[in-house]
Amino acid sequence: MQETLKKLAKLWIREVHPRLMSFITAAGVVWLGVCLLLLFGLANLAEEVLEQEVFAFDEAILLWINQFANPVMDQVMLTATRLGDPDVVVPLTCIGVVWLWWRWRWRIAAIFAITCIGGAVLSTGFKLLFGKERPALWAQLITETSYSFPSGHALGSMVLYGFSAYLLAQRFQPQRWLIYGVAVLLIASIGFSRIYLGVHWPTDVVAGYSIGFLWLSLCVGLFQLETRRLGKSINTSSNQY
Repeated sequence: MQETLKKLAKLWIREVHPRLMSFITAAGVVWLGVCLLLLFGLANLAEEVLEQEVFAFDEAILLWINQFANPVMDQVMLTATRLGDPDVVVPLTCIGVVWLWWRWRWRIAAIFAITCIGGAVLSTGFKLLFGKERPALWAQLITETSYSFPSGHALGSMVLYGFSAYLLAQRFQPQRWLIYGVAVLLIASIGFSRIYLGVHWPTDVVAGYSIGFLWLSLCVGLFQLETRRLGKSINTSSNQY
């Protein structure tokens, strides 16, 4: 038993601890604190959904927002929601992967691809796991056939547009706050459009954002670790000549 514990301790010190510390450094303590809070809230929400609990405020919020529906807002929200549709997200993901492959290295392109594909897998997996029905409070402008929890549009937009904004902000540092502002507005618009159109409960959108943010945080951390490693390897190679 003691030998086993010693081996585990050596493995932790030699392999796990350095990588964990590097990840914490890359992600930031505050960022990790936010992620932990999101995990706690998401766990409580998921437990209620699994028990088929009905949130009264979900219906109240939907009905309140529907009071302000009008033809102009309908068109605006339909346009916003299309920016999170698969027929828009998939081509944008492919363009991003190709651009990264050409602009940087294949490992970075692979991280971007894993980020987007992982978001799609998480969305589909959680929908099948929870099997929550979508709201049907009024005649809807669009028809959705998949399950409701979490919102795939909210999750996918957080992952795709969030990661894209991060990459662009690294490239265009002086404009980084403008880039992040546009990304936040875009992501928020897509999530709100799902509520306005009545195809998701508000808690679906909150869960989608939370899961997307957690997955995005992990992928950004991996990206930072990879770019730092590449930077060190480039510097090492240049010093040899």
